[in-house]
Amino acid sequence: MTAETSMTRPSLRILVTGGAGFIGSALVRHLMASTDHQVLNVDKVTYAGNLASLTSVEANPRYAFLKADICDAAAMRAALAAFRPQVVTHLAAESHVDRSIDGPAAFIETNIVGTFTLLSAVTDYWRDLAGAERESFRFHHISTDEVFGSLGAEGFFTEETPYSPRSPYSASKASSDHLVRAWQETYGLPTLVTNCSNNYGPYHFPEKLIPLMIIKGLAGEALPIYGKGDNIRDWLFVEDHVKALTRVFEAGAAGESYIIGGRAERTNLQVVLSICACLDRLRPRADGQSYASQISYVTDRPGHDHRYAIDPSKLERDLGWTAQVTFDEGIEATTRWYLDNEWWWRPILAGTYSGERLGVKSA
Repeated sequence: MTAETSMTRPSLRILVTGGAGFIGSALVRHLMASTDHQVLNVDKVTYAGNLASLTSVEANPRYAFLKADICDAAAMRAALAAFRPQVVTHLAAESHVDRSIDGPAAFIETNIVGTFTLLSAVTDYWRDLAGAERESFRFHHISTDEVFGSLGAEGFFTEETPYSPRSPYSASKASSDHLVRAWQETYGLPTLVTNCSNNYGPYHFPEKLIPLMIIKGLAGEALPIYGKGDNIRDWLFVEDHVKALTRVFEAGAAGESYIIGGRAERTNLQVVLSICACLDRLRPRADGQSYASQISYVTDRPGHDHRYAIDPSKLERDLGWTAQVTFDEGIEATTRWYLDNEWWWRPILAGTYSGERLGVKSA
């Protein structure tokens, strides 16, 4: 959907949880640039939340920010009462598999207890709405394809795929998905659920594979790849993802779920080699060698799912969304962004995360 078609839609009041995170901030920037919607961004601003990702929108009169925790029921009720949203898009979550291995408690608290707390507050708020306002309200829960477990060499995840989470992170997200569907079935809350494949793009926290490889490559450090590098992910450029999210909460039918993917399967090794090729072209090493010479192989992550792949046909067919950015285009744009925006990521390396390996603790 183009900016022009989105601008023709009625303005909505949208409460975004987790809007200082990677996907959340991309959604907020998109809504400010390409729609007339009003946004209240509710974020606790944990280590991965970064208000610097929102400097381009912070002065927009359609945007407001509230620092609050979704686990704080009173704060959620107050925010709902004051802003009176027509849509709640729930992105606030702990989201890194390796961190969930080292410290699962935070994932249980935020992803499960936090979602329950938010659902309870939203349900009470929705019950007090009347007429068309109540009918058109949507609670949109954003989740991950990791809830479906691991695929073999063939096949794709669809909306009908049974859940089979294998990490503390994916188990916590599966739990939150089930809670949202239960609130739809039990209480009638009009919900939407989307499960996306691996996102990448600008403003991605440096603990994740693609920004980590770019930054370590520039520093001349080893580029660690788990196992043999043959684990496969289906990659989705974040700007394509947030356009899909907007399409879902604007036009999706209550009670429906949609999975979102970019039809861009790559092994982890292929991803890293693509990054190296971009760096070779955009910022060649002084010694003339390829950045690929920095690749090293390390012990695999515990319970590392082999393959994820998404069939987004339902979303394409029912709501008319398709991914527009190819993986090669996206990885080039992402690499250029990190080269041009050291002001954003260098303070992170000096503060909350310095590039160390995570996810090596045993139970």
